[in-house]
Amino acid sequence: MREFGYQRAADVSGAVALLDADPDARFLGGGTNLVDLMKTGVERPARLVDVRELPLDRIESAGTEPGTETEAEDGGLRIGATVTNSDLAAHPEVRRRYPALAEAVLAGASGQLRNMATVGGNLLQRTRCGYFADVTKPCNKRVPGSGCPAIEGEHHNHAILGASPHCVATHPSDMAVALTAFDAVVSYETADGAGEVPFADFYLPVGDTPHRETALPPGALITGVTLPPTPVAAVSRYRKVRERASYAFAIGSIAAALDVREGVVRDVRLAFGAVASRPWRARAAERALTGGPATAAAFGAAADAELSAAEPLPHNAYKVTLMRNLVVAVLKELTEQAEQTEGAAR
Repeated sequence: MREFGYQRAADVSGAVALLDADPDARFLGGGTNLVDLMKTGVERPARLVDVRELPLDRIESAGTEPGTETEAEDGGLRIGATVTNSDLAAHPEVRRRYPALAEAVLAGASGQLRNMATVGGNLLQRTRCGYFADVTKPCNKRVPGSGCPAIEGEHHNHAILGASPHCVATHPSDMAVALTAFDAVVSYETADGAGEVPFADFYLPVGDTPHRETALPPGALITGVTLPPTPVAAVSRYRKVRERASYAFAIGSIAAALDVREGVVRDVRLAFGAVASRPWRARAAERALTGGPATAAAFGAAADAELSAAEPLPHNAYKVTLMRNLVVAVLKELTEQAEQTEGAAR
């Protein structure tokens, strides 16, 4: 590893100033991804700015009427950037109002990693593509213009949607898939002030610049994530398929939320994981489903509408069938849950 400096930030403005003064510095949260990349030489920061002790470790209501009785019910949730994954998954309001988010976090890693990993760090974790992690191989994410050997090489777990001739890697986060489905907003701080970016715009299309992964300005520190009030999210699930039972990255995943009344889909949210360079919001499928019947045939047709844009490589075409089956299975489960709730209310 390259020798590096270390400094613990006392406050948000101080952390931002430290990075602004040293472009080769990196923010350090739990370090569960960054430190691994430093060990392999992919990341070589001159300084680590530890932000773990900043006052960004709370989950609070983001209601429009602070202090009122309606705040918790009508508002969303504001999640601080240094909240650990364990605390996020265990929070009662997350589990009650956004269960797919809690399930996604629990599916993401071992308990030990969840205890260390932070929300902000999770959003910024890098792809697990083997070519990216191996500095002896070319990779456009590491060295722009050097090529993408995965296209002709090992790509069985690479992208089928939104890829380009410059990169076919997938984004590894489970948590980000659920946040994509629920229209989260990322807050950040820079030397020029605070800003926000909707999750739909947070991760950049891969295009011909795969090394540019997010819309964050240079030197920005993520301070939190806001979940808007999303009633449909109360009936939601996250399903992850992997090649072994635990502690593995997804080969396909889905965050789904469904509002069904009298057999008709009133609202639906769908996001896919492990199929693109960023969490993939399945808007074509959502449009196909909204206002239509909640049936297996409709679910399959909606999945087909979304996956018609897929461009699989020779060894990952299985993901098309896998994702179609996931959509149908999870939406059927959510429909049954909604019907049971509707029947109990009568």
